[in-house]
Amino acid sequence: MKPLHGKIALVAGATRGAGRGIAIELGAAGATVYVTGRTTRTQLSEYNRPETIEETAELVTKAGGLGIAVQVDHLVPEQVQALVNRIEEEQGRLDILVNDIWGGEYLVEWNVPVWEHSLEKGFRLLRLAIDTHLITNHYALPLLIKSKNGLIVEMTDGTAEYNQEHYRLSIYYDMAKTSIIRMAWALAQEVKPYECAAVSLTPGWLRSEIMLEHFKVTEENWQHAASEEPHFLISESPRYVGRAVAALAGDPDVTRWNGQSLSSGQLAQVYGFTDVDGSRPNCMPYLVEVMEAGKPADVSGYR
Repeated sequence: MKPLHGKIALVAGATRGAGRGIAIELGAAGATVYVTGRTTRTQLSEYNRPETIEETAELVTKAGGLGIAVQVDHLVPEQVQALVNRIEEEQGRLDILVNDIWGGEYLVEWNVPVWEHSLEKGFRLLRLAIDTHLITNHYALPLLIKSKNGLIVEMTDGTAEYNQEHYRLSIYYDMAKTSIIRMAWALAQEVKPYECAAVSLTPGWLRSEIMLEHFKVTEENWQHAASEEPHFLISESPRYVGRAVAALAGDPDVTRWNGQSLSSGQLAQVYGFTDVDGSRPNCMPYLVEVMEAGKPADVSGYR
């Protein structure tokens, strides 16, 4: 029997990127996965991208689980409440909540000081990155805490240690990603009495659809991007962080991680999973010890 058979998951923000990879891997472990986002086959979001929640749901089912696509704008409380009501009516429980809602790629103005950065874009970014998570937690957690060992995963960029020591090249991006880490820690205090766990989780250098397009490569030939950016060899597929979430969700002692800031590479060392190519990238120490140290690209010992 698959380790997450019978478990009910909600991956909020699963249209593409890490959210899609997480949803697929939860499905591969046997879970029923509700996948949400704004882009469907009949309606585009402000991203104006081709990926859809229906595609994600189909990939979840193909992997061995059951994918259920629900169009939700997580900034609209009524839509989130309706989503959770539907999950409760159809399943009667919620075991795993992954908050991967983001939406800020095209709003960040990198290396632009706050006095020059667009206020409109900055505030929109913060609403998409933080308010969505708070709204989703508000409505979903009353259902989740009914399940012993319920798991909340707040997806972010960077660990607590890394973000404390590094400016993330935009005050709005810095605030968004660091706030999610703190949010997970605060949630941990609130769900602890219910024997549930909340963590923040970061992937390494993620080969999202947008990142692959940036380097003009595909997941099949991504190594070719190393000719332009040699350090890209440390990158990881979205399925890798998905396997990190699946490992946490299948851990009967998951509360040992409560409140912690985790990375995909760190959890791979603990749980023994690999990326889709059989490697085990550990990006966070590589960033500091190789990239930021000015050393030539060399993933030996980090992959």
